[in-house]
Amino acid sequence: MMKITPVVKQLLILNCIFFIGSQIPGTNAYPLFSEFYIQNPNFKIWQPLTSMFMHAPMPNFTHILFNMFALYSFGSALEHFWGGTKFLFFYISCGLGAILLNEGIHYYQYQHALSLLQEANVSHQDIMTLLTEGKYNSGLLNSVPQSTLEDMYVAYNSQTLGASGAIYGLLVAFAFMFPTAELGIMFIPIPIKAKYFVPGLLAIDLFLGFKGQSIFGAGSTGIAHFAHIGGAITGFIMMWYWKKKQFDHKRWN
Repeated sequence: MMKITPVVKQLLILNCIFFIGSQIPGTNAYPLFSEFYIQNPNFKIWQPLTSMFMHAPMPNFTHILFNMFALYSFGSALEHFWGGTKFLFFYISCGLGAILLNEGIHYYQYQHALSLLQEANVSHQDIMTLLTEGKYNSGLLNSVPQSTLEDMYVAYNSQTLGASGAIYGLLVAFAFMFPTAELGIMFIPIPIKAKYFVPGLLAIDLFLGFKGQSIFGAGSTGIAHFAHIGGAITGFIMMWYWKKKQFDHKRWN
């Protein structure tokens, strides 16, 4: 078993502090530190960073347990080879990349629905009622698809939280550096090489993301799949760049 590295240890502690602190009644930690859509009044400038350390509330322990186990397993290996500074930069960058893509999807969903509502001459008050209460006149469905209205409501009100986007960046980096490493997966008795496991996992997330993130939609998972993809894309770009520049003056030491 690999020894836990210093930055990974600090990140684990920080995540646990956020998780325990957010369970204290009256703290209002979730609306304060989770990521809200930028046009939602609950949005705060620090949320893109703090949302990386927030996880689903009790009694749901699986969210933080799986993320922290992955952080320990893959993060310690990467920090061992990179050092703490480079690892932390990579981890935070992937987390922010995850938020950026996820919010980009929300922005598109919101603006697309808004343009259709404005074309249908829907009043500002009715739009705000849709956004804040999820209510609308059924006659509106003649002009705007129900799924579009639901996507708009979810985009405006959703709270994005968790270290998963940064973790997906670590997975991509691990597959870059150790492509033939065999990973044991729960419920699958046969080890799978990292170079097959990571692309397969991303393909599943991409499928589920396009299938629909709406909490109202059939088959929805309630997971920000595009945040996972955003973290993975950021990790891939950084690994590709570092590998390309590893022998020149831009190399990390």
